[in-house]
Amino acid sequence: MTTPSAPARVPQDPWQRWGWVMAIVWMVFLVFPILSLLSSTAPPGLLVLGWAALAGFAVAYVIGFVSGMRSAWGAPSTLVKTLFWVQISCAAATVPAIGDGALSFVPFVMSYASYGLRRMWHWATTVAGIGLVVIVIVATGSIADNIQILSVVVMIAVVNTVTSWLIGRSVDTDRIRLELAASDERTAIARDVHDLLGHTLTAVKLKAELAQRLVDRDPDRAKAELADIVRLTGEAITGVRSTVTGIRGQAFAEQLVASRAALESAGMAVEVSGDAASLSPAQSLPAGWIVREATTNILRHAHARTVRISVAPGVVTVDDDGEGMRRRPGNGIRGMQERAAAAGAVLEVASAPSGGTRVSMTW
Repeated sequence: MTTPSAPARVPQDPWQRWGWVMAIVWMVFLVFPILSLLSSTAPPGLLVLGWAALAGFAVAYVIGFVSGMRSAWGAPSTLVKTLFWVQISCAAATVPAIGDGALSFVPFVMSYASYGLRRMWHWATTVAGIGLVVIVIVATGSIADNIQILSVVVMIAVVNTVTSWLIGRSVDTDRIRLELAASDERTAIARDVHDLLGHTLTAVKLKAELAQRLVDRDPDRAKAELADIVRLTGEAITGVRSTVTGIRGQAFAEQLVASRAALESAGMAVEVSGDAASLSPAQSLPAGWIVREATTNILRHAHARTVRISVAPGVVTVDDDGEGMRRRPGNGIRGMQERAAAAGAVLEVASAPSGGTRVSMTW
């Protein structure tokens, strides 16, 4: 068994892959605290502190923004939470140099909390942000100077609230859809077991009754019926084992091990990268079926020497360096497409960079 290699994982989700671009774009609005620092008459020491804090804020914001977009919705990592407080500290450190100009950081912090931290962080930061601007206006009496930032903060609050609510609804919908797909899969497996045993046990019962009646008056025919019973029970045991194997295949990690063993026993080199736990339980169920079917196709048709299976959040890919797609898609590929569609995923079968076939399933 080849030890799973660990190539640099490239995020497949466009939001995860290019989130840093959005973070960089938002940096344009740091022009306001920059202008405040350039026009500040504070002592040099405070200005140095202000510039250092501004740079620290920018770095913490970009790193935290990208990390937040790569974490599960509503489950921010410790790094994302820590960088939130780092940003607030950096913004506060500019106050001695630029005074109420530090309010320019408020929209950044509010958006960071809404999209990177989410849920209660969004509401707490939104209320605190608006409240802070109002307090500064009341305390300084400079309504004309700060009415613009108050308008921006209120607008950001509304946009962030609506947008984060819509994203949350979308995430909940995807979760429910995947759970339903998993439920349907379990129902199908239960149906397979029921149909298999129901048919076989009925036939075995009829043949056993017939053999019982024939055992005295036609021993040879009774023996033939008993032989059929032995054959039917053997087929039933094989069928049950096959179905149980399918159920166990819901444990995606086990399916990866089983596929690796099957391919290596056929003389192929197998590389598995990624963590099976990066898929949700609902995704693991259809992913296991897809990997198993792809393995079967490789064993039957590909004549490959190397197979690569990679797992990333929301993506499973199986590459081989075999003969490629030289025939029309059969029932196996159609079955994989149907399973993927039922799970809310997209299945693609195309030429692999190595010249063979690539099967990928993406949510």
